[in-house]
Formats: sequence, structure tokens, C-alpha cells
Amino acid sequence: MDPQLLLPLLIVLFAVMFYMQIRRQKKANQEQQKLQNSLTAGDRVMTTSGLFGTVVSTADNSVDLEISPGVVTTWLSAAIREKVDTEQDSDGEQAAADTAEDDTAEASEESKAAKTGEADSTESKTETAKAETTESETGEAKTTESGTEVAEPIEKQKTS
Repeated sequence: MDPQLLLPLLIVLFAVMFYMQIRRQKKANQEQQKLQNSLTAGDRVMTTSGLFGTVVSTADNSVDLEISPGVVTTWLSAAIREKVDTEQDSDGEQAAADTAEDDTAEASEESKAAKTGEADSTESKTETAKAETTESETGEAKTTESGTEVAEPIEKQKTS
């Protein structure tokens, strides 16, 4: 390719990329402005910092959000990121409740397993204690079987 054509071609390429970026930014700004103008009392919104609230009232460039029953805060309308679908919000709360129930069920199963296998756990505790006592007389840091260091007791540190 001719080097004289390369420079104009690069300039045109950068101009097209620059134009596309400006166009995309302008479209995003228009959507944000449309959202801010459409806010009405009762809308559930999320701020740019991730705080959820319900719109109580709007002014020129500020919005009053109720973030908890009886707690109303004032925000710039530019801080509102999006409207939140109320159904989606309740589904998220339901999913969180389901997860909490699953965690509780797993914990109860683990406690049942621990009760039935107490003899096995006593043997493993004894083996772990034997591994930890190695090198305790030398004054060096103790190392468990897993390779983690265990600090010396404070009494031994004071006498050293």
C-alpha cells in the first residue's frame, strides 16, 4: 500500500471511531435524562451507589427517596441509575430466603453427621494434636500437617 494513502486512511478511521463514541455517549445521556424526567412518586429506584428507595417527591434536580419506612433522604436526580421492577425485587428477596433455608438445612445435616461420627472426630483431633506438638521444644514456630504456622504460647515467648 502506498504510504501517502496510509495517513489519510488512518485519519478517517479515527474520525469514524470518534464519531461513533460521541454518538453512543449522546444516546446514553438522552436515556438518562429521559429516566430522570419520568420519575414520579411511588417509583422504586436504585441509585448509582446501589441504594434502593422509593421516590417520595421530585424537584428541579433533586429527588426525595424513602429508603426505610419513615426515613427520607434527598438525592440529586443524576444519582438515580435506574428504575427497579417491583416484581424482580420480590423475586430476589424470595431467592435470598430460599438460600437461607438451604443453608439452615445443610447446617442441621452437618450437626447430625457430627453427632453420629464423634468417635471419628476424636481420633482426628488426637492426630492433629500430635502433629502440632512437633518442634514445640526447640523454640521454633510450630507447623501443623497442613503447613500453617502456629504461634508459640505467650508464656514461652516471655521466657525467651
